Amino acid sequence: QVQLVESGGGLVQPGGSLRLSCAASGTIFSFNIMGWYRQAPGKQRELVATIPIGGSPNYADSVKGRFTISRGSAKNTVYLQMNSLKPEDTAAYYCNAFLTVNSRNYWGQGTQVTVSS
Repeated sequence: QVQLVESGGGLVQPGGSLRLSCAASGTIFSFNIMGWYRQAPGKQRELVATIPIGGSPNYADSVKGRFTISRGSAKNTVYLQMNSLKPEDTAAYYCNAFLTVNSRNYWGQGTQVTVSS
């Protein structure tokens, strides 16, 4: 069974940085697209950033210039470097992976990011 596990969340001061990691297991395939979404309490889950294999990353306007998504050297790993964090970045962050072989999306359980003084 495919599993995605996020790590790296926590409590950080405004202006600080965090690096989120996601490691996927349970498949021999490379996920065609991997990315990060976030969901704040009472709000809809929203795109943060995605990155396809061999392609350019895509960012939400709200994080562009502050966040950087990258795929790791290990198969099916993805990172999100978050700099200049703001209180409005507070949310549960979810790793997402898309596999075209079965047209299926996979989700991690989420990691909480709280930006507060």
